[in-house]
Amino acid sequence: MSAPLLFHPTPDAVYGFPHARLVARVDSLYQRIEVWDTHQLGRLFTLDGRPMTSTGDEFIYHECMVHPQALAHPSPRSALVLGGGDGGAARQLLAHPGIERIVVAELDAEVVRLTREHLPDVHGGAFDDPRVELVIGDAAHYVAAAAPAQFDLVVFDLTPPDSPAAGLYTPAFYARLKRTMRAPAALSLHLGSPYFHARRIAGLLDDLRGAFGVVRTMQTFVPLYGSLWMMACASDTLDPASLAADTLVERLVARRIGPLKHYDPAMHAGLFSASRSVRDKLSQFLKPSS
Repeated sequence: MSAPLLFHPTPDAVYGFPHARLVARVDSLYQRIEVWDTHQLGRLFTLDGRPMTSTGDEFIYHECMVHPQALAHPSPRSALVLGGGDGGAARQLLAHPGIERIVVAELDAEVVRLTREHLPDVHGGAFDDPRVELVIGDAAHYVAAAAPAQFDLVVFDLTPPDSPAAGLYTPAFYARLKRTMRAPAALSLHLGSPYFHARRIAGLLDDLRGAFGVVRTMQTFVPLYGSLWMMACASDTLDPASLAADTLVERLVARRIGPLKHYDPAMHAGLFSASRSVRDKLSQFLKPSS
């Protein structure tokens, strides 16, 4: 039976899919997980009613979260994915042939089970690759116990800050995380919609800029999220926004990464260029530079 699947990015906004079909529902120890079929974006899953990823557009989000920072690194060998139980970020990281190890620290085993079963196009078998290590549990605990200087890349593939992942969006956690990162290293983090979550985005950027020397924002439209969506790359040394298209082409060829579905060198500069309306929206909430 079909039913409306509606999302509320703010109390005053709503969008969704009028004829969605519920495929599976599980109330785990942490959250309600639902898998839906939609005419527009195919199969998707939600956590506590929030859209996470869909087979129809997951490549937009995952390619932008992974490849700009991975290409900025001269030779990434190891990566940590915080969250990422759908396997999409791990799948994109595996495209870089120098990657020897990926740790996916996912809180909820039920997310992994359901997405492996119902969204195989998203993970693409990533969890069956011997380079991928799945760790079930609190990512904060994993980072606190991790050996220093072992990760070249970190991907925050988490639910937003007002969720069980709240403790991972803090200056204290960034400081612990930096201890596990091997210079030169970079992380990526999704921020939200500048039209729905401007205050939240500004707060996240303020904290990132307090912890890292280089913070660059990205933006692209993600249909499942119903809006332009912002992400960030942060590092003490690497600056993906400074990479020229020719350099990106050379690195993609050298790493034998064929054409991707969304991200490519031609759109790279635009990905890092925010429109004036977005800059004006965020400027209301960003702390002034000292």
